[in-house]
Amino acid sequence: MVHTTRFSAQWVLPIFIGMSLLALFVFVRPTAALTPIPTPDPKPGSFGLEATKTQPPPTQGATITTPGGGSFSNSPITVSGICPTGLLVELYNNNVMVGAVMCEGGSFSLQVSLFAGTNEISALVYDDLGQPGPRSNVVTVTYTDTSFSAFGEQITLTSSYGRRAAPAGDALTWPLQLSGGTGPYAFSIDWGDGGKPELKSQALAGVVDIAHIYKNAGIYQINITVTDVNGVSAFLQLVAVSSGQVDGSGDTSADDAGAQAISKPPEILWVPTAIGLGLLLPSYWLGRRSQIISIRNKMLKERDNYEKK
Repeated sequence: MVHTTRFSAQWVLPIFIGMSLLALFVFVRPTAALTPIPTPDPKPGSFGLEATKTQPPPTQGATITTPGGGSFSNSPITVSGICPTGLLVELYNNNVMVGAVMCEGGSFSLQVSLFAGTNEISALVYDDLGQPGPRSNVVTVTYTDTSFSAFGEQITLTSSYGRRAAPAGDALTWPLQLSGGTGPYAFSIDWGDGGKPELKSQALAGVVDIAHIYKNAGIYQINITVTDVNGVSAFLQLVAVSSGQVDGSGDTSADDAGAQAISKPPEILWVPTAIGLGLLLPSYWLGRRSQIISIRNKMLKERDNYEKK
């Protein structure tokens, strides 16, 4: 006796469904590849690694070309010269740091306040690692201003740092040393980021802390002017470095970055979607056909049973 096996149409639907699921499994990318996992902050007791970039210190220093010496009755004065491009140039007056600027295009220029009497001005260059290069030539100038005898004592504004850095969105603090003059003092601070100058008052001379938050990464030139109650002024120029990248809305913390990554709209997987849509109509048609064949077979079986009786 020969047995004939018929492949019922009712098995076609499960086969197509299985193929669809297999296609989805193959083409769907892992969720981790779509949504970056935020890096958590270090936990207590954890260990970290730190790498240090090494390079030789600068071998070429700056050269002061203006002024060449002489006497002055006004302060501040402009000091300029040549230097290696990309290095920080700090100016020293009588071994006190009185200003800093980045060397651009092989030259530098900045305003420097003078001390009463003899001023020995020199320059030092620094690379990104804070390594100094050779000291420049020394220019000697004399400053005499008889108006101070009538209006009060001369003001001196200096800092131990010609350049400081902080991540964008974080507060950049800067200690200044104010001496001389008569309080109270009025500060005008131009942070170099296009905003209005910051106004600050100080009752007494001494250490003055200033702070600012940069929204965008970059190198900024800071210009600080201080004036005492008698109208005597001093000037200081510094360089601020804002690292990282933050948009104009302000600070973005690690938690916010993680939340933004998680809330990112899901990507549409076109291949599985096309396969699913393509199989939707055939699956419906095959399901209906399978149902009709099943009902027909049942009716034929009932008819055969009825005829046998």
